[in-house]
Formats: sequence, structure tokens, C-alpha cells
Amino acid sequence: MNTFGDVLKNARLEMGRKLSDVSHDLRIDVAILSKIERGLRKATRAQVLVFIDYYQLDEKKAFSLWLSDKILYELMNETYSLDALAVAEERVKYQALKQKEAYSELDQSLLERLAYLDEQKKKWVANRPLNKTQLEKMREALHVEYTYESNRIEGNTLTLQETHLVVNEGLTIGGKSMREHLEAINHYEAIDFIIDLAQKKQPITERVIKQIHYLVLKGIDKENAGVYRSVPVIISGSSHKPPQPYLLTKEMEDVMAFYQDNKNSLHPVLLAAEMHERLVSVHPFIDGNGRTSRLLMNLILLQNAYTIVNLKGSVTAKLAYYNALESAHLDNGRLPFHSLICEAAIDSVEAHLALVGVS
Repeated sequence: MNTFGDVLKNARLEMGRKLSDVSHDLRIDVAILSKIERGLRKATRAQVLVFIDYYQLDEKKAFSLWLSDKILYELMNETYSLDALAVAEERVKYQALKQKEAYSELDQSLLERLAYLDEQKKKWVANRPLNKTQLEKMREALHVEYTYESNRIEGNTLTLQETHLVVNEGLTIGGKSMREHLEAINHYEAIDFIIDLAQKKQPITERVIKQIHYLVLKGIDKENAGVYRSVPVIISGSSHKPPQPYLLTKEMEDVMAFYQDNKNSLHPVLLAAEMHERLVSVHPFIDGNGRTSRLLMNLILLQNAYTIVNLKGSVTAKLAYYNALESAHLDNGRLPFHSLICEAAIDSVEAHLALVGVS
């Protein structure tokens, strides 16, 4: 029976790649790669996600093999291994049931709004424009607005019209900084990137999150674009304290583990909201965490056939957004943030339907 290492080796050989090639591409030491392929070293969860992305492996099969290797390694010399497996199976079932029960106790009004949203989404899927020109014009307008609002939340002072002129006409706006211009251009490019990922059904990994962040900060902060921070940070106006830099690897593994554990069971809108909140909470980057988190949220929504959610940057809307995040960060009160994202998703799909004349 194949091990996880066997699958990696076979995938590498099918691609015609040498270990040194893979080492260069993934920035993982050749010796480590060799040991993982030969079963002499166990890959971390983060490395498994990287391998799945690089080799385009079946996610479920890859993780199943990786976990089975870990279990076998731990239990193969234990006298009571079969008994332990039986107990573990029951505990896994129990924990899964507890999680299901927890989400079944969601606020009834939120459940009703999610059901309404899903009905509206069905209408959009059935009526979205088939004319390519019409679709492109719609996207251009909505994506400029999304870029404007997302940057506005972070303090960018370009107006909606100025944002359009910068990203679509290539104009320079007098009195505005180069950074503000680059923020608009970068964000607009990042939207195209997540749309492309969603259309190609690319799995979401830490590598993808770093790629999104790289686009957000490209040309603005070359040293930190796509790179986890190496210094402590403080979130202005928040009581939440992000983890220290030495904890980021483990914290991000936990974020991705949550995604893997819930992506097929949690409602997509709640999953998108959770990933947004968890990434902001970890605050893995020196700058650009908000924009990256909102883009990640929308990538998850696009993968599940929802329209892009555009959180507004007005003073009132921004305050509601920050307060909902603060509640989730500090006392695990996630309902306000879940509800905020659900309502924004409803606004988005209704706006899309109105543009194609469907009520």
C-alpha cells in the first residue's frame, strides 16, 4: 500500500522533476524532501498543503494518507494499538457531533438570512449574464467599487471616480500619494487573481494567502510583501493582542487546520467570515492584513458561487465592522461578525441581480 511519501515521489517523477528542482521551487531542503519521500521524516500539516498545491494532489486522499502514516508510526509497536484505534474512532465521532450541534444552535434569524441568501444566489447563478461584454462591464464597475471601499477602510483617500481613473485609465491623481495609487492598482489586480483561482478550483493554502498578500503590498513594501512579520504588532484602536512572531507558524497552521476541518461542513458564508476573522486575529503580516483577509473571504465565496462581498468604508460602516471583529477577537462572540458578513453578501447578490433585471 502506498504511503504519503510514495505519492509525493510518484507525483514528482510524473512531473519530470528532480528533488533539487522541487527544493528550489518550494524552498524546502533537499535532505528533508528526500526523508519525507522515504518515510524517514513526517511532513508538517503546512508542508502537506504546499505539496497538494504544488503537485495538484487530491486533497482528501493526500491528507488521509498523511494521517494514516502518522497513526501507524505512533501505534505500530504498541500492544493495545487496535483498542486505541477503536477508542479514538469513537472520540472523533463524538467531537464531530459536538461541532455539528454547536452550529445547529446558531441564531435562528441568522439561519433564516442564510437561507434567503442561498435562494438569491440560486437566482443569480440561473440569470447571470451570458454576454461576455455585459459581464465584463459589470465586473469592471463592481470591482472598482470593491477596490475603493476596501482601501477606504484602511485610510486610502482616493475617491471612487479617482480609483476608476487610476486602475482603468492609468492616470495619476494630483495631490494623492504614490502609495495610494499602488494600493488601488494592486487591489484591483488581486481581485483578478482570486477570480482566476476560484475558476481553476485551486485549493486554498498558506502559499495562496501569501500570494494574495504579495499582490496587496507589491511595489509598496518589497521586503515584507508575501512574508510573515518578524516583529510584534499592535492593532490600532483594538484591545486584541496579535501573537508574537515566533508563534505565527503554529497559529497559521491552526488557521489552515480549521479551514480543512470545516470547508465541507460549515456554511460557505460562515466559513468565509471565520477565515477572515481568524486571519485578522493572527495578523501574520506587518501591513495589509485587512485587505488580504477580505480577499481571502471573497475567494472562499467565489469558490462556492457567491458574489464578491463589498464591505463599505464609510465611518458608520467601518465602525460596525471593527466592533464586530473586536467582539469575535475578545470574547468569541462571533454572531455580530457572522451577521454582518451575511448581510453584506445579501446586499451583493441583490445588487448583481438588479443589474441583470431580476428582483
